[in-house]
Amino acid sequence: MAIAAPANNEPRINDRIRAREVRLVAPDGEQIGIKPLPEALAMARDLELDLVEVADKANPPVCRIMDYGKYKYEAAQRAKESRKKSTNIVIKEMKYRPKIGGGDFDTKTRKVEQFLGEGHKVKVTIMFRGREMQHPELGKKILDHVAETVADVGRVEVFPKLDGRNMIMVLAPDKKAQAAAAKRSAEEDQDGSSPSDPPSN
Repeated sequence: MAIAAPANNEPRINDRIRAREVRLVAPDGEQIGIKPLPEALAMARDLELDLVEVADKANPPVCRIMDYGKYKYEAAQRAKESRKKSTNIVIKEMKYRPKIGGGDFDTKTRKVEQFLGEGHKVKVTIMFRGREMQHPELGKKILDHVAETVADVGRVEVFPKLDGRNMIMVLAPDKKAQAAAAKRSAEEDQDGSSPSDPPSN
């Protein structure tokens, strides 16, 4: 009865390798050539390393001498790193009403600015109720005003559109705008006192 390969897609290592001879690759990547399996295993053991089948479809299979534990650990770290990069962007949501008051608008929009400054995308939602649906231009006006207010930190990625009873817009962080705003603010700080300061005696 044939022995099945490990089910979890891991390569065969050491005594699990079934080939009679293998094309051997040294730890530094140098091609050693075709060797009988017992000899390849003995070379790996002498170096206190593993013999790993890296290309089982080749004829004969290609095996490399390496520290398999370290190789697995590094591969897991790389996978973790790429997952971290891909899930780093969180989409936050901020909801407004078409008849929102000035104070409420300012508070919510400051929060949107904060999210964008932290590197998050923000979905801005206008929630219409009842007859408000007949005036989508009110929602569009608010969304345009939000985009204008946060232009120093973000840009519109998905322009305003109706989605059921809501109107949505997606803002994304704008690194260039943030850098330009920071530069302007630094220049203003360097200018010292503003013209409106009372003259000193």
